[in-house]
Amino acid sequence: MCALSADSCAEMSICATTASNAAPADPVHDLPAALLQQGWRKFWSKREKRPYFFNKVTNESLWEMPSSTAADCDPLRDPLGIQSPVAPTNGGGYQQQWPLRLAEKRSLSCDDSNSAVPAKKLILSGPWDLEIASNVVIWERPGIVTPHCHPDIELLRTSYLAKLRNQYFELCHSREAIEAPKDSFSRWLMERKVVDKGSDSLLPSNCFPEVSRSMYNEIMNDIPVRLTRPKFCAEARKQLAKYAEAAKKMIESRNASPESRKIVKWSVEEAFQFIRGTPNATFDDYEERLIHLRSQCQPQLIEAAKKSVEGICAKIYHLSCEYAKKVREQEIELLKASNIQEIHGPLRIQNPKKVYCYPIQLAHSCPKLPLVHYLLDKEMVLLRYKDEILRIRSQYLQKLEHLYRWSCLDDRKLENFMSRAWCLLKRYNAFLGSNSPEALSTQASLPITVFECLHKHFDVTFECFASPLNCYFKQYCSAFGDTDSYFGSRGSVLNFFPISGSFEAFPPYCEDLFEATIDHFERVLSNSEEPLSFILFLQEYKDSSPRALIKLESSRFKRKQLTIEAFEYDLRSGTQHTCDVNQVLSKSSTSLMVIFLQNDAGFLRWGPTPQRIDALLESFKPVKEIIKEREITLLSPPPTPQSLPLTANTSQSAENA
Repeated sequence: MCALSADSCAEMSICATTASNAAPADPVHDLPAALLQQGWRKFWSKREKRPYFFNKVTNESLWEMPSSTAADCDPLRDPLGIQSPVAPTNGGGYQQQWPLRLAEKRSLSCDDSNSAVPAKKLILSGPWDLEIASNVVIWERPGIVTPHCHPDIELLRTSYLAKLRNQYFELCHSREAIEAPKDSFSRWLMERKVVDKGSDSLLPSNCFPEVSRSMYNEIMNDIPVRLTRPKFCAEARKQLAKYAEAAKKMIESRNASPESRKIVKWSVEEAFQFIRGTPNATFDDYEERLIHLRSQCQPQLIEAAKKSVEGICAKIYHLSCEYAKKVREQEIELLKASNIQEIHGPLRIQNPKKVYCYPIQLAHSCPKLPLVHYLLDKEMVLLRYKDEILRIRSQYLQKLEHLYRWSCLDDRKLENFMSRAWCLLKRYNAFLGSNSPEALSTQASLPITVFECLHKHFDVTFECFASPLNCYFKQYCSAFGDTDSYFGSRGSVLNFFPISGSFEAFPPYCEDLFEATIDHFERVLSNSEEPLSFILFLQEYKDSSPRALIKLESSRFKRKQLTIEAFEYDLRSGTQHTCDVNQVLSKSSTSLMVIFLQNDAGFLRWGPTPQRIDALLESFKPVKEIIKEREITLLSPPPTPQSLPLTANTSQSAENA
């Protein structure tokens, strides 16, 4: 308003000086005629001691003089060239620009490396390369009707998720007398989201069948007691006795048939006689006796516990549906309070075109977001909303800002950046739950050297399973489109249908997700004659079922398969954005399969030749990653307040104002 009033005064002054035939200096209107016609005026900032430019038509302010033509637009403010009268095309003739048909100008990233106008690059050092352009082509797609994320809604949703997780732990303890299987709740979320048709992005609410196969099997595997791999003879003996005692206790407390009771009691008594009668038994003797005891007792115990375990799975699902309904009611109230009309039903695009891939768009208007405070703490940044404080390394917050500038055009001044970054961190913290190594592995990523090799030799520019926090490329699919779309996410990979491109896929461990991913890749490869390549990385867990592997073996698109042995490669931690630099890399205790799925055109362009395979195997050597990490740590400058995104939606900017 101050700028507008100054503008009005300046115009009155111009009229007065014109009338008196005087010609004093006029810094306000001292601009080219084209800029004046667009509404731009020049003013002096007393606080910053330098001039700035204000557009009275669009209410936009800049420190540098704006461009007089759309062709010279800053790509960070207009990466799609929306203001440009001509829409350039990239190599294959696909349009790099497309009309935004929603109420708000949401976001698409610019990957036009062949554009005649050189793009301004903001190089940000770190374990990523955000300057790589995309070679992925898709059909133009409409926005999704998911509401924008809001800190209050996210607090409510994550509190319900934490409550649901605790109820799951309590049910396992009270009904089955066992601890909840490690990371089983996170895998349940992933397995449910494969089949979920509900509206909530985190809580499952519309799944069939109600009883999760993943949760059911994991609970059954720990009944009557969780078994671990013993290392010594005494541990093997103790574990045999522990299983026998738990099996006897369980069969006596359940409504089992007389025949089942008899089989279990005889088998348990035989095991105890073996323990008492052979004090000098070897490690292998105890192992064989435990395998024999489980083969006799486990079918009887599963039959006795079946209804109870199914009841746990069904109860957790019904509670999730109830919580998702309550969150949905709060979202509707927020939209009404903000005078935003709710959109019902999916949107459609008339005559869609082939375009380079872009982030998903949210069709609803964004309500006003509350203030989120931040505080610098050495190399960490603390984001606080109400009583919730979230931590992130300053380097990763700068990464989020970089992705946000490219992908979110409805917030050019970054007024909502801190609020949306807080929602992002809150969502992933709630999804990971406890800080157990198993939970953190769901967001683990491959080493930097592997991504460099994949891009150099296989032209990979896209990650199928990533997040704004752990992505290497700026083009990726992620689990939560509502919080991640502002930072470049293309949505769920199961809803992503590319026409051409080269992809990397490293899904978290979940058997149902493995199967769904392989089926989806085969459908995509079958429906396109243009070059398509998926390099799939799967960790081989001993307790996983072979369903996904059987599908891979029979796939007609399989071109090559490799195996990286356990402890021969490193992985990046799922909490690399908060943990110490020395704890980012860790050895993996499971072997890693590398499978190439390619159609004929993709095989001709990016086929796994011996030279490329040798380079890929070389990139897995851990020493290279360690050296790279040390170089980045030594060369990265210390964080300063000026390097952080000081926006109008922060406490410090409010104080300065």
